[in-house]
Amino acid sequence: MSAQQPCVLLVEDEGVQREVLTYNLDAEGFRVVSAETGDEALLLVAEESPDLVLLDWMLPNVSGIEICRRIKADPESRHIPIIMLSARSDEDDRVRGLETGADDYVVKPYSVIELMARVRTQLRRSRPTTMGERLSFQDIILDSGEHRVFRDGRALHLGPTEFRLLSTLMERPGRVWTREQLLDRVWGRDIYVDSRTIDVHVGRLRKALMTNGGVNPIRTVRGTGYALG
Repeated sequence: MSAQQPCVLLVEDEGVQREVLTYNLDAEGFRVVSAETGDEALLLVAEESPDLVLLDWMLPNVSGIEICRRIKADPESRHIPIIMLSARSDEDDRVRGLETGADDYVVKPYSVIELMARVRTQLRRSRPTTMGERLSFQDIILDSGEHRVFRDGRALHLGPTEFRLLSTLMERPGRVWTREQLLDRVWGRDIYVDSRTIDVHVGRLRKALMTNGGVNPIRTVRGTGYALG
């Protein structure tokens, strides 16, 4: 599994719909985790920290609208884009879904091709490096399509791990990433790596970024992790 493979949480209680969407998301190159209930979805949001949530409105026990509200109310998960799936097509329902915090609202029955396009659009906003975008922070430019990094116009030579680490930090400058979150994002969940390993690679990344005398842009948050800027 690629450590940069975006994770999509699919919350759908209908088995056939879940299988169809899982198949298409997997074909698009996404890692899919699924839930059949709202309570299960909230647990997976905390455990998996998905990059996007596909959320059905009509769920047993707790509605998708309530799950959306809870995800967006939590500072740890409010940044995760949510696409609401619903058979409710009235304008009032669309407005309610969006005002609750959904980033997009798709009415059933929908075109799977169009839905995949909407998923890619949301991920370009939340995880631009996985979609081949170019990022910039101060005098640092990261081109994920060409796998190159420049600082003050000069090319930097980064190893693959340091490149993935920098791309993660540049996705949300200022955000504090814990070591566990960085390990999950950079190495992936299928590989065991000691959390202290992240300190070694952050040190290598800092050294590369300061090769030509630039200021160290990576901030250490004692007892927590690291942030860019």
